[in-house]
Amino acid sequence: MHHVLVVPLVAWAVLTLAACSGANVDITKAVQVTDLTTGWYDAGVENGLNKLVPTIGFRLKNAMAIPLRNVQLNAVFRRIGETEEWGASYIRVIQNEGLAAGATTNEIVLRSNLGYTSTDARSQMLRHSEFRDVRVKVFAKQGSAEWTSLGEWDIPRVLIVPSYKPQSSSPKS
Repeated sequence: MHHVLVVPLVAWAVLTLAACSGANVDITKAVQVTDLTTGWYDAGVENGLNKLVPTIGFRLKNAMAIPLRNVQLNAVFRRIGETEEWGASYIRVIQNEGLAAGATTNEIVLRSNLGYTSTDARSQMLRHSEFRDVRVKVFAKQGSAEWTSLGEWDIPRVLIVPSYKPQSSSPKS
């Protein structure tokens, strides 16, 4: 009779410890990207030139029934038609305290470290003949797992200012 009770209790204890320790999960099933926005952020003036950088903003929703811990994001920006990385942004978004089951993060903003600079007005920069469109691919990992793609989006030629919510983009297949 003791063996009948011990096996389920041991299985329950192992699952509980895994959930509490932040054991690695399939991040593509663990989170949902919501409230997605993309555009070009006014990064101010650099060396006397106006600077715009491609930007993506979104929230992550925990789609699991347990808290999610230790999530990192990496955004890789590439000019459309090129394979070489043009810029990147990295952030740790969910720490050890975790994100409760069903909860959503505050807005996460990832901006390329590279962008375009010009003496032109920012709105004119987006229409310049040498302006190249950019696509961002966002990767995530939880704990020590491998990086996995969460999605890829084109950055529209829309200026982002702090009080303005840029248009949403649709993911690319």
